[in-house]
Amino acid sequence: MNHERFSLQGKNALVTGASSGLGWHFAKVLAEAGATVTVSARRKDRLDTLVSEIEASGGKALAVVMDVSDSASIIEAFDQAEASFGVIDVLVNNAGIGDPDAFLTMSEASWDNMMDINLKSVWRIAQEASRRLVEARKPGSIVNIASILGLRVGSQLSHYATAKAGVVQLTKAMGLELARHNIRVNAIAPGYFLTEMNREFFATDKGKSYIDQKVPMCRLGDIEELSGPLLLLASNAGAFMTGTILNVDGGHLNNAL
Repeated sequence: MNHERFSLQGKNALVTGASSGLGWHFAKVLAEAGATVTVSARRKDRLDTLVSEIEASGGKALAVVMDVSDSASIIEAFDQAEASFGVIDVLVNNAGIGDPDAFLTMSEASWDNMMDINLKSVWRIAQEASRRLVEARKPGSIVNIASILGLRVGSQLSHYATAKAGVVQLTKAMGLELARHNIRVNAIAPGYFLTEMNREFFATDKGKSYIDQKVPMCRLGDIEELSGPLLLLASNAGAFMTGTILNVDGGHLNNAL
């Protein structure tokens, strides 16, 4: 097997929601594979720390503030990245929120905020990246971060599941339309991975019981187990893949109803 296929040498990547969790990890994985990486989020201090870590490991990175709900902020972030490194040719659309809210008492503001951050922002950012790639006549890879809740549902997450289902369908539609421009669009649908946001819950008896009952592998995912799928979709190793949704969930989607 030619491991060079997974290399991202010479590629310029941008990761949204990179100030913590999955986005932080994705940025480091891309940098280790050879990409120059622009990391974006609203918390500049956290991004600066991430850039320092990447540079200390021999990588090259840039921190830019981006509010994914603001089109002007997105354009400015892309302008900064392009001025420093050139056109972004690997985009990881990772930014998102996940606040539980019961359907019967959910406010319209709660619904709108979830759709804006978890779905509309994916469209906004992917469109900006794609327009620039087409104008530059460059190939590219877009990796959207969906969720297994975009393929199944969970209690008190109707807005989240709907938004992530939209990301799944948007990924397929973009893959279809952008293939002629040599821009591949795929998605990763993670199951439950241990992050700073969920660590406290999954340390409880209730959290442990849920994983034991619902996940056939009876454990949470290790964040490192997302590295291979990410590199497959971002690099030439996945050159003939577009419109694909990769479930990385320990068999969660296959559990018995």
